[in-house]
Amino acid sequence: MNFKKLAVTVLSVALIFSFAACGKSDGDDSAIRVGSKDFTENLVVAEIYALALEDAGFKVERKLDIAGSLVHTAITNDEIDIYPEYTGTGLLSILKLDLITDPREVYNVVKEGYEKQFSITWLDQSNANDGQGLVIRTSVSDEYGIYTISDLQEQADKIRFASQGEFDQRDDGIPGMVKVYGEFNFKSSKVYDNGLKYQILESDEADLAPAYTTEGQLVRTDLFRLLIDDKQMWPPYYLAPIIRNNVLDANPKIAEVLNKVSATLDTETVTALNAKVDVDKMEFEEVAGEYFESIKHLLG
Repeated sequence: MNFKKLAVTVLSVALIFSFAACGKSDGDDSAIRVGSKDFTENLVVAEIYALALEDAGFKVERKLDIAGSLVHTAITNDEIDIYPEYTGTGLLSILKLDLITDPREVYNVVKEGYEKQFSITWLDQSNANDGQGLVIRTSVSDEYGIYTISDLQEQADKIRFASQGEFDQRDDGIPGMVKVYGEFNFKSSKVYDNGLKYQILESDEADLAPAYTTEGQLVRTDLFRLLIDDKQMWPPYYLAPIIRNNVLDANPKIAEVLNKVSATLDTETVTALNAKVDVDKMEFEEVAGEYFESIKHLLG
């Protein structure tokens, strides 16, 4: 009799642990793991996502500052659940597809591709486009009437180019520009560290440098101007949250929360947020917190 009671007790305990394990696997009670890449903009936006999810009642675990080369692996290997990604990166770097320049088409292609290949959902894209560009000293732009890349191509012999080396070889760098716009016969071209480019421009050591279109220094319009890609050489890099399907299925409210966040973000807004970190030297958490408080009433 005692042996039977013992057997029943052991079986009951085993069943309890079995049910507990099943309950944990559905994700309802576990933290949402929010990741980010390792640069200012992605850190700020990921922190805004985390704050919005916490405000909506979710438990959040932050796994920020992941190398850009590793973050896709992190989400596909179930190490993170959500992070801010860029449509152009998804198209060219992850799916390895041909260049598309229409923003809506790029979004639809990456949304479908990630769903099929990775069981990952692209939530709504924002109006923030962090794409490739060229920054010129404002005084030089005004002096020679250079406002577009076509203008630059025509006046290149007057311009000192501050390259970052790899830009001279990349398909979306000088070779791509030559195919679309023609030869760029710069007055000079020297390689500088990317982190020094605005210092180099401001100190009048060069006139032009590669840039990304939401870099914080671009708020200093009296010194720096972003040239217009008038022939649409570069693909759009619109910012959007991507999330593992199993996590979204278990927590469908996440889509509503993060889509509302994305609706508040555009290129000008994200550039200003980056500037608070990179120019004003605020901590990214503080910048994200201030911004979240300013949009909180829109998320309810």
